This record gives sequence, C-alpha cells and structure tokens, in this order.
Amino acid sequence: MDDHEKGRNEVLGTKEIQDAYPMKEVSEDLVPDNLQVPGPIPFAAWLIIVTELCERFSFYGASMLFQRYMLTHLDLTKGSATAISRGFSFFSYITTIFGAIVADKWLGKYKTILIFAILYTLGLVLLTVSSIDSLKDTVGLPGFVVALYCAISWGTGGIKSNVSTFAAEQIPAEDYPHPTKTGVTINHAITVERVFRYFYMAINIGGMLGQAITPAVSEKGWDLAFMIPAIVFVIGIIIFALGRSKYYDRPPKGNVLGETSRCLIYAFKHRKERVPGTHWIQGAAPKTDDSLEWNTKFVDDLERTYHACKVFLVYPVYWALYNNMNDNFVNMAINMQRPSWLKPEQLSFVNSAVIVIFIPILDIVIFPFLRKAGFKLGPINRIIIGFSIVTFCFIYVTVLQHFLYKAGPYYDFTGKDPHNPGVVIDIPSDISLVINDITIWTQLPAYILIGISEIFASATGLEFAFRSAAPELKSVVMSLFLATNAFGSLIGMILAIWSNDPNFVYVYAAQAAAMFVMTGLFAWKFAHLDNII
Repeated sequence: MDDHEKGRNEVLGTKEIQDAYPMKEVSEDLVPDNLQVPGPIPFAAWLIIVTELCERFSFYGASMLFQRYMLTHLDLTKGSATAISRGFSFFSYITTIFGAIVADKWLGKYKTILIFAILYTLGLVLLTVSSIDSLKDTVGLPGFVVALYCAISWGTGGIKSNVSTFAAEQIPAEDYPHPTKTGVTINHAITVERVFRYFYMAINIGGMLGQAITPAVSEKGWDLAFMIPAIVFVIGIIIFALGRSKYYDRPPKGNVLGETSRCLIYAFKHRKERVPGTHWIQGAAPKTDDSLEWNTKFVDDLERTYHACKVFLVYPVYWALYNNMNDNFVNMAINMQRPSWLKPEQLSFVNSAVIVIFIPILDIVIFPFLRKAGFKLGPINRIIIGFSIVTFCFIYVTVLQHFLYKAGPYYDFTGKDPHNPGVVIDIPSDISLVINDITIWTQLPAYILIGISEIFASATGLEFAFRSAAPELKSVVMSLFLATNAFGSLIGMILAIWSNDPNFVYVYAAQAAAMFVMTGLFAWKFAHLDNII
C-alpha cells in the first residue's frame, strides 16, 4: 500500500467509523471472526453517487427519446435510426478508454470528470437548439449528429471511465474490526460490492426519472424535452464540485499504460526465462530489485489484471442484447396498442424500477442471509445468473415479435396479408399509425428480466473490474470493461442492416442463440475463479 492509500485509510477510516457508529473503546483483543459485513458508505462517495444519478437522468432522459425523435421528427427509417443510435452508444463507451488515460496519466479523476462534464453540457445545449421545430430542415439532423458524436458521447465516456472507480476509492482500503460488535469484521471487498450496487441503483433512479419525465414533456416540444436533461446535468456538476475538499483523489501516476505496454512486451520476449509453471507475464519479473523500471508487485498485479480482463470478453454479446431497449424494443412498441398517455420508450421505466426495488432487497436481505448461511455467491456465479436471465428474456422477445407479426391489421408491416396473398394492405406513411392488435404490456416481462439480469451481470461486472485491477490501472481496467458495451453496440450496428420489418424475429433469435452459447462458454472457462477471488 502506498503513502496515499495509508493517508486515505487513516482519514476516511476514522471519520466514517465515527460517523456511522456511537464510538466505544475497542479492546486490543478484538479479533475478527468469521462474520464479514459491509461498512458504511462515506459521504464523499454519496456525493459522487448523486452526481451519477443526475448524469444518468440526463443521459437516459435524452437518449431514450432518440429513436422516436429520429423516426417522427427527422423522418429516418428504422434501420437508419437504429444504426445512428448504436453508433452513439459505441462512441459513448469506446471513449471511456481515452477518459481513463487522461485521468491516470495527467489530471486525476476529479478534474477529468469535471472537464468532460463541461463538454457533455455543451452537447446537451446543442441537442436542445437543433431540435427546435423552426430549425428542423436546416440544422436538425446535422446538429443532432454533432451533439451526439462530438460532445455527449465523449462527455459520457470521460465521466463513466472514472466516476464509479472514484466512488469506490473513497472506501478505506483495509478490513478492520467492527467498532461495536466483537468478532465482526468490516470487510473492504463486501463494502466495495455494496458501493457498486448502490451506485448502480443511483444510475437507475436517474434513468427511471428521466425516462418518466422527458417522454411526457416531448408532447410540448422536443426542445423542451431535451432542455430538462441539460438543466439536471448542470445541477449534478454543481453537487460534484461542492464536494471537492472531501474527495480522496489518487494522484495521476504518469504514463502507466506506457509502462504496462513495455512490461508486457518484455514479458513476452523473456517468457522462456520465467519460473517453470508460472504465467508468461512472470517473464518480466525483475531478477534484482533495481534491474527494471517495474518491481515484482507490479508484475503480479499486471498478471491479475490480465486474467480479469479475459472475463470481459463475453460482455459485448450481453450488451448487444441489452441495447435493444434503446431502439428495437421501441420499434416494436411503436407498432403495438398502448394507452394515449404512454409513449413507446416509457416502458423502459419498468426496467429501472425493477433495479431500484431489487437492489436494496438483495443487499439488505438476500445476500446477508446467504453469507450467514455460509453460501458464497461469488462475482462469476452472479454474472452467469445475469447472462442466463437475459438469454431467457430474448427467447421471450423472439416469440413476442412472432405474435406481433401474426396480428392484424398490418401483420408484418410489409403490405402483405398472409390470409389473402392477393390482397395488398395500405400501410400509412406515418409510422406511429401502424399499430397491430397486440398490447404493449406484453413487453413488460422483457424489461423486468433485463432489469434483474443487470443487477447480476452489469453491476457485478463493475465490481469485478475494480476489485481485480492493479491499483495503478483501476480506471483503465474499468474503461476496458465499459468499452465492452462499445463492441456490443458495434454488433448492434451490424445487426441494424437487418433491423427492419419483417426481419426482427430472426434478429432477436440470433441474439438469443449467441447469448446462450456464450453463457455456456463463460461458465466453462471462468466458473472456477469464484474459488480463488
């Protein structure tokens, strides 16, 4: 542990214990027993979590409108709108790598988050201005694309790569005895697990509020609907800035990626010189303490990080399925019967509500019960559960899309009547009027299942990335995990070629099959890691 870590533990550890418990004198013989419990979440971490809530309100409050905005205001086709939406998602997550490098090499997390937040705000302002009705035919589409691809995606990428790690770094880095309960230990790893769950809950509270408010406001004008996320985001920036004196901000370490790259290259070149039976990265282990620019601990940390990153390889497929909520599920909902007060994208509110409801239940009731019973539900098993749930979800969605195409009066929206092959159905040019006889409420199970899967797969992935990364590489490894969403969006951009009627049954079925196969491979390859984490 470096001096910065020690200083952070001394300050935060003492302060948080004092804040959370009525202090009692702890005897010297207070020895941790088998019962491991999470500690309190520091106030500084809560400030960061609230900031993320505001950012996610802005992100989802705006982005959930994009599909309908492109179809009805910008007059794009389903395929084109889906491609732009997935492209935006790709840039929003691939830019996390750049954000991590900026934080770790030059600015630290606090300044990096603040600078990218300003760029994000400019993008939201441009999005609002370009959506004004009188500007539709001039700057409507160009302004929309520039706002998404040049500002908002970079802003969210720079923030996301650092904000969850920044919150977790406010936690004291070592286990310590519970101040009031003999034989009970405040466990750092379990506390970090708790932080990521509540961080993820804040994401979904923000998303839930954004998805509930902005679609309803869009009836009064797209510019007003996009203005609200901009205002909320500015509030989030102010909250974040007010906590500056309370944050522990790990100083930038310089060119960590350069050192890492040189270490990996050296290890590969000298892999035959490593101790027999060890990993090839151990080829970079120094023979003497001063023979190389890195030490043995750095090599060990790098090996652990390398193994952690392999776990991320399945996530692009998961995100490809998940991202359907932003576009293809909306495409489906537009063609379903629904109440006049419900917009096609608003059902995603249920997804966020499920997460907000279930996370406290899991954190307060289910997971503590399992720990007391001696049952270890490690991160890999939790991820497998999440992958399995989303696979089942897409089997359901495939069947649902099949029945939507079988329902009249427009069937598969191609102008063909399957019961009367010679009859041509007149399809209205306004896509919002093309509605078949099946209710939007049949989509509810899909949103519920994806919400539950997120708790197990996505929130746990964030936790695993943080816990498994070397201290110097936490932001970079977190950005690599987040970048898996970018590659999921890339898969979605490819599938967008076929994302038009009447192909959606095959699009959904292909994704379900791919997720089923990848879940099996993931379990076979990585299930054993729960025994050593």
